[in-house]
Amino acid sequence: MQTRGVFISLEGIDGCGKTTLKEKLLALMSNQYQVIGIREPGGTVISEKIRDMLLDVHNDGIIGKTEALLYAAARSQLVEEVIRPALAEGKLIIADRYLDSTIAYQGYGRGLDLEFLEDLNRICTGGLTPDVTLLLDIDPMEGQNRRSKDAPDRLEQEGLEFQERIRAGYLKLQEKESRRIKLLDARLAPEVLVHEAMKYIEAKLRS
Repeated sequence: MQTRGVFISLEGIDGCGKTTLKEKLLALMSNQYQVIGIREPGGTVISEKIRDMLLDVHNDGIIGKTEALLYAAARSQLVEEVIRPALAEGKLIIADRYLDSTIAYQGYGRGLDLEFLEDLNRICTGGLTPDVTLLLDIDPMEGQNRRSKDAPDRLEQEGLEFQERIRAGYLKLQEKESRRIKLLDARLAPEVLVHEAMKYIEAKLRS
């Protein structure tokens, strides 16, 4: 009988180090598991096209609700084309962002109705939630400093106040769903952060 795979998501404000952690986890776990890494928005041909639209700094006319719907469309495609089939094959998935990003960014960041966004998440994922979510927490100023050499995308250029609202939202989510969402200090040295992340992942794999 095929064992269902394990779904891990990484969350946090811009500059928290999610992408770096994902790559380190993939390298560390690839010898022992069938593991794939994905990102949101993106991960399929269609989802990547939506990503380009969402992050293009020239598309400053996108309103909050449209933004949320576009993220949901990209996520729906990713779930059905990549995530569900991989889990059915028993693979381990590490996602750079997933449904919590919608609540944090479009809910707490943009001020959209949280109940509407929760319903939207259920629709676009079919109710599929991660087995464990690792939330990398960092002060928005430090996150901005980490990105100082990079050209900001459409959301990154929103500024510190936007990131502060998002961080507060993430922390409320973690408090509400502490069994699934595990808090990590993104200021830790990379090797320590990977060690802390692996403790939560291995606990989930054992269970």
